Amino acid sequence: MGTLPILMYHGLHREESSRGRFDPVYSVHPEMFARQLDWLVQQGHRVPLLDDALASGNARDVIITFDDGDVSNVEVALPLLLERGLRAEFFVTTDFIGQCGMLAPDDIRRLAAHGMGIGSHGRTHSFLSDLDLAQLHAELDDSRSRLQQICGRAIESIALPGGRGGERELLAAQQLGYRHLLGSVPGPNKRRRTDAWLQRLPVTRNLSLDDFAALVHWRGLPARWMQARHAALALPKRVLGNGGYQRLRERLL
Repeated sequence: MGTLPILMYHGLHREESSRGRFDPVYSVHPEMFARQLDWLVQQGHRVPLLDDALASGNARDVIITFDDGDVSNVEVALPLLLERGLRAEFFVTTDFIGQCGMLAPDDIRRLAAHGMGIGSHGRTHSFLSDLDLAQLHAELDDSRSRLQQICGRAIESIALPGGRGGERELLAAQQLGYRHLLGSVPGPNKRRRTDAWLQRLPVTRNLSLDDFAALVHWRGLPARWMQARHAALALPKRVLGNGGYQRLRERLL
């Protein structure tokens, strides 16, 4: 069994004025996203849903995920995926549903109807590790219940908002029936475990196609840099706490 690269996207925006919520770091240009998809196809990678990949153990599988629920997920990503016969997992923050620039209930149903995966990204996008146990269970359960109401299917996947969470959050999610648990620690998932947060690879706006290829294959400087950056940021997160670190990040962008 090989690795399982899980790519983490957010929105797809040409420019700051594009529909949706532009982020200078995580908003990938639609043309670059299309080039990345074409590269995956040309390299012979399968791009299935998580259930399929975890069951098959196919060494050529790559998973595509989107966090938050930006409207570009349905307006831009969905057509590009369907043109190539690819699938993706969409993790939606349910309190964002219907807000300006975010997915509406009909958009989520459209994604599901076209065979895409739907998962939870929390109810409010609160960092789960900051919540007490009652708040944590409500955040996980309320988001899942609303998504199940919207798309009429079981919701069994969750991606950590902000990548913040550990053993307590994992156990709480499993107790509520989540089977696929995705974090934000960078890595290639050399072991496809069901009892741990799966690693993901953030795809950013300035990532070149060569560096994208290196990440998918988990080799070279891009992979080492991503791990080093994650390790370096761990200290200020511990010192400042989640809220303090987030405020510092927003000031620096």
